[in-house]
Amino acid sequence: MLKKERYNRVIDYFQEHMPVAETELHYSNPYELLVAVILSAQCTDKRVNLLTPAIFERYPQPEDMALATPEEIFELIRSCSYPNNKSKHLVGMAKMLIEDFKGIVPDDIKELQKLPGVGRKTANVIASVVYEKPAMAVDTHVFRVAARIGLTTNSKTPLDTEKQLVKYFPEELLPIAHHWLILHGRYVCIARKPKCGRCGLKEFCRYYEKEVYSVK
Repeated sequence: MLKKERYNRVIDYFQEHMPVAETELHYSNPYELLVAVILSAQCTDKRVNLLTPAIFERYPQPEDMALATPEEIFELIRSCSYPNNKSKHLVGMAKMLIEDFKGIVPDDIKELQKLPGVGRKTANVIASVVYEKPAMAVDTHVFRVAARIGLTTNSKTPLDTEKQLVKYFPEELLPIAHHWLILHGRYVCIARKPKCGRCGLKEFCRYYEKEVYSVK
């Protein structure tokens, strides 16, 4: 199957079966989403959603968080992964937002990456989810699912995956395609034992063809 045909079939499937796909992180403004995404690194969205209400209540604006100490933030996120680093990142991020961006979360991926705790994946999430820019954030789910289905070929890094997905997905679909792949990886194409029996993509999935169907 040609790669373009595979992409078209994936798009057709998700447009029919997952017409609405969005982040599962809870937020009400760009600042809150930025905090949540920083916390979500190596941590589940479910855990982050348990932590953020208390954080947003105590620090409703970046100006409030900029006045906090990492130790104060740590007490609110200690059950999250890497709380020491993330507490420092959150305070540094808030301070830079105030000092360099007038308290406004930037919409440019390069500018976003200047903020402490914000790598390319986080920057792409913000640009895509908040500002609806044609960006593709690649986390472990996207990296795994794209390779298994056959949307990427010989991709060794998240950046390789991002470049291939951006090349073949129509630009206007990139924001939702990011969520399609994440949610599919979170609930169906899971890491250790993908649920191929209930997957609607298996008819044109490279992994299913090689690892499941061929051994029957």
